[in-house]
Amino acid sequence: MKLHFTKMHGAGNDFIVIDCISQDISSLTKDAWIFLANRQLGIGADQILLVESPKSSGADFRYRIINHDGSEVEQCGNGSRCFVRFVREKGLTSKKEIRVEVAHTTITLTEQEDMRVRVNMGPPIFEHDLIPFIPSHLDSQMIGPIKEFLLPLMQSNVWITPLSMGNPHAVQIVDCVKTALVSQIGPEMESHPSFPKRVNVGFVEVVDRSHINIRVFERGSGETLSCGTGACAAAVTAILKNLTDSPVTVQTRGGLLEIDWQYAQHGLQAEVIMTGPATTVYEGVIEI
Repeated sequence: MKLHFTKMHGAGNDFIVIDCISQDISSLTKDAWIFLANRQLGIGADQILLVESPKSSGADFRYRIINHDGSEVEQCGNGSRCFVRFVREKGLTSKKEIRVEVAHTTITLTEQEDMRVRVNMGPPIFEHDLIPFIPSHLDSQMIGPIKEFLLPLMQSNVWITPLSMGNPHAVQIVDCVKTALVSQIGPEMESHPSFPKRVNVGFVEVVDRSHINIRVFERGSGETLSCGTGACAAAVTAILKNLTDSPVTVQTRGGLLEIDWQYAQHGLQAEVIMTGPATTVYEGVIEI
């Protein structure tokens, strides 16, 4: 079959975006997704975004996220911004504020006048069974109203903050992201038994009260140039640890994101607002 696609990126986190409303992809298998995401043999991308019609009357669209390794995941912050740009450029909607179904919830996305996209990611999730996270007999200590945990690894033990932004994250504070052991301990943490659905691993360097640097090892994709939900999880953790104030400017390897979490005013139920770029690179057709 011939598959029409659009290549996009959000702060360097790159995607293959597929309109599944106007073309039938039901015959495509996990092997097809792996082929498409392969940078040597296919198109190449961190993830594939599937644009679909909504299942509920309260949403404008639904979208699904396929990782580089062919697995399906629940949420993607950078991808959600690209989603808005895609459906508007394709004429699928004229709305600037769009409600979109993802795996377990509905999120609100807004294209701003400066062409950046604002995403209401909802409040962070700390309940262990919802992340999911199994603390077992791990050592822990309080940071504000929640706990961080000492995760045993082969090389060393590291303190992590487990939370979900619609997908699971383990955030650790490091002295310098340039020298962080991302490729060494990222894979081990991703598949740690304390995270039964695997986990995105965030390495966070605090620059000052309003700036942090991050690197993220994403489950199913490896280290990416940017991770929107990872930026949200990093900012939330830094604010909880009283290392930064809100809003926080997050420097990823691929660009800047702004995260606003008004914890001081609304506590843990404050919604996380992410704002950042979304860029169309090219369009194409590939034979599968």
